[in-house]
Amino acid sequence: MLVGLAGVLAGAALTVNLSAIANKEAETALPVEELRAFTDVFARIKSDYVEPVEDKKLITEAINGMLTGLDPHSAYLDAEGFKDLQVGTQGEFGGLGIEVGMEEGFVKVVSPIEDTPAFKAGVKPGDLIVKLDDTPVKGMTLNDAVKRMRGKPGSPIKLTIVRKGVDKPIVLTLTRAVIKIRSVKSKLLESGYGYVRVTQFQEHTGELLAEALDKLYKDNKTPLKGLILDLRNDPGGLLNGAVAVAAAFVKPDSLVVYTEGRTEDAKMRLTASRENYLRPMQRDYLKDLPEGVKQVPMVVLVNSGSASASEIVAGALQDHKRAVVMGTRTFGKGSVQTILPIGNGTAIKLTTARYYTPNGRSIQAKGIEPDILVQDPAMPEEDDGFGIREADLAKHLANPAGEDAPAPVKQPSESFKTPPADQPGKEKKPMALEPGEVVSKDDFQVNQALSLLKGLQILQGR
Repeated sequence: MLVGLAGVLAGAALTVNLSAIANKEAETALPVEELRAFTDVFARIKSDYVEPVEDKKLITEAINGMLTGLDPHSAYLDAEGFKDLQVGTQGEFGGLGIEVGMEEGFVKVVSPIEDTPAFKAGVKPGDLIVKLDDTPVKGMTLNDAVKRMRGKPGSPIKLTIVRKGVDKPIVLTLTRAVIKIRSVKSKLLESGYGYVRVTQFQEHTGELLAEALDKLYKDNKTPLKGLILDLRNDPGGLLNGAVAVAAAFVKPDSLVVYTEGRTEDAKMRLTASRENYLRPMQRDYLKDLPEGVKQVPMVVLVNSGSASASEIVAGALQDHKRAVVMGTRTFGKGSVQTILPIGNGTAIKLTTARYYTPNGRSIQAKGIEPDILVQDPAMPEEDDGFGIREADLAKHLANPAGEDAPAPVKQPSESFKTPPADQPGKEKKPMALEPGEVVSKDDFQVNQALSLLKGLQILQGR
């Protein structure tokens, strides 16, 4: 099974399951009347539109309309978009570094990717991009907008952004760059306690995780007492990367995720088994993990920017009671997109199934609820329930259990409440990392996770 990213968006991508599926004959008869109406409209445009229009443009826009009218993640990929998708799985691509979607005709930021021009310029989740240079976004397709945001590394582009709570549009000039993302970062926070951050799930994420864990244990010289897995603002990525990360921490052959769809190809059960995360003939990089990795106490950090593959990992570790999930409710991207090549180097990205956690919970439009709610003072919009999530997107796929609306918000325990802002009513800016720094020493959620792990260590000692 080939899996990959789709919808490469200004240097980022939505999480999908990319599988090679043979052409299938339609199971139902073609709707003759509707097709006749389509051809009539096509002919009328060709004969009466104010300017001549190429057949290719009309057909392409018709395909675009069919797919974008289904849900926020189904889309048509032209030859360039399909090529970008394949390049993106390697962790290197050109652009600005934003994972985006479309909302009411505007480009909506889901999450800026760490260490990219967009991240450094202060682009935030939930921002609406209304102009690219001097061209309004309204009326563009998502692919058109993405193409405009792409360009030669080093060339500038001006983004006009509307942000909730800010009266005037924000104008940012970004410089395009080749986006190179190392998907796993790690650090020994202090003796006995390790920190691993996964920024995206890419082709080599499982291997990089194994290397990071090995280094943490060697640097510590003794078995770890606790481990933090940070999946905040991780927009997802390759499905086999998610299985690999979960498999590193759960028992062999444990169920990680399963999918349900209309066709047999859309029904999968992915377990923590080598065939579900390794390429053919690849060495099993999880085989020689340090002793104790599958028992070390863990906290998984999530927020509204944790989507799809991130939610699969968090849900699996939560269901298997392997880790405490801490933070805020995740994005809720629980659908599978299959890439179907249709010739001439183009393809369609079609939603074909829903993801389910091992205990049968659908992630779609609901997300993963943390075991412990810990709000981030650098993200006040999450505190107010305004963080952008799947359920906020127009035409989103419904949760099969009818749970699109979030569950009642848990109140943080007294010891985990967000500290008051220094200046009431003034928005706190996200913490800037120093060059080479993996995580800020002032990261409130990380410090709360560390405190919890130390508390668990004391209880175990007793």
